[in-house]
Amino acid sequence: MNSLNVPKLRFPGFDGEWEKKSIEDLCIMQAGKFISASEIKDNYSEGMFPCYGGNGLRGYTATFNCDGNFSLIGRQGALCGNITFAKNKFYATEHAIVVNVKQNIDTNWMFYILNIQNLNQYATGQAQPGLSVQNIKKVAVTVTNSLPEQQKIASFLSAVEKKIQQLSRKKELLEQYKKGVMQQLFSGKLRFKDENGKDYPDWEEKKLGELVTLMQSGISRMLSDTDIGLPIIRSNNLQNGRIDVTDIKYWFDIDNQGANLENYVLFEGDLLVNFINSIAQIGKVAMFSDLMKRKTIFTTNLLRLRFNEKVISQFMINYFHLKKYEDFIQSITKPAVNQASFTTKDFRTFTVNLPSLPEQQKIANFLSGIDGKIEQVNGELVKTQEFKKGLLQQMFV
Repeated sequence: MNSLNVPKLRFPGFDGEWEKKSIEDLCIMQAGKFISASEIKDNYSEGMFPCYGGNGLRGYTATFNCDGNFSLIGRQGALCGNITFAKNKFYATEHAIVVNVKQNIDTNWMFYILNIQNLNQYATGQAQPGLSVQNIKKVAVTVTNSLPEQQKIASFLSAVEKKIQQLSRKKELLEQYKKGVMQQLFSGKLRFKDENGKDYPDWEEKKLGELVTLMQSGISRMLSDTDIGLPIIRSNNLQNGRIDVTDIKYWFDIDNQGANLENYVLFEGDLLVNFINSIAQIGKVAMFSDLMKRKTIFTTNLLRLRFNEKVISQFMINYFHLKKYEDFIQSITKPAVNQASFTTKDFRTFTVNLPSLPEQQKIANFLSGIDGKIEQVNGELVKTQEFKKGLLQQMFV
């Protein structure tokens, strides 16, 4: 038996080789129908149906042109080739290809077969990439002819997918909860008591410039992918309030242009802020944690903030995620052709409502507790997604 035509991971009770076929042997494909943008609404209301386009769910409309369970292939745009699974009554636009399986082909299994084909590689066109039904029809796939085996695979993968959806929803709810709690805490509607059950002192209004002992940009150099000395944090390493070290660049221990690199070494609790970047990234902030256990420096498009004894960094990292902060950054940002920026002079004027140190600590600890739960769920989510990825690689040929 040719092992190339047998999946590495297979359920007991099934044997024999899988066969090479073209996608058109498995299904009938037809593009959806045009619908005007004015007929598509962003939000669902009673009596409306999902409307799918080239990039998945586009909105909701008052009519439908499909009824049942179908895989949909996006056929237009940068994301063409993406696969969506649609159920019950829905509308498929002309930018979605509706996949109707033939006899002895399981609909759910077909969804996974399509997912592993990377159909985007067959797109043509530069400005507006597109997929033709004729090209997709010719794509070769290796499949089992056993409908029970198809159903067994699809059922197992669907259970894993359901777990992913549950974890994603749990993470989303925790994030929404944290956002709501932050609004209550930082508006003063929700206050902690001290250890004696008494109120903490009133919050004081301060300018950011009064609270920092250091506000400094980093160093500008042509960086190396090879570890030649010091890790250096760049703007893309700032992810969701933390430093992501999966893509790190490096610079020499001793600067070849004479700079004293000790002036740029980061300390635990330093905050880094994007102050020269795209409009979407400007103002993004993260707190440095010495994950690599070695001296680390930072680049010139980042500002390093170090606070005085009246401020806890963990409190400020949360404060910098308030809408008040986002609005302020937007107000001081100066757009440019390639990148936006703001000045340290303007940044120092940001107004902070500052509680006492003990209350700052309680707020920081409470929010860190929620962050811990979010990280735990996210860890489970990532593991389950990797598990599914491995299954797709081993359960198909």
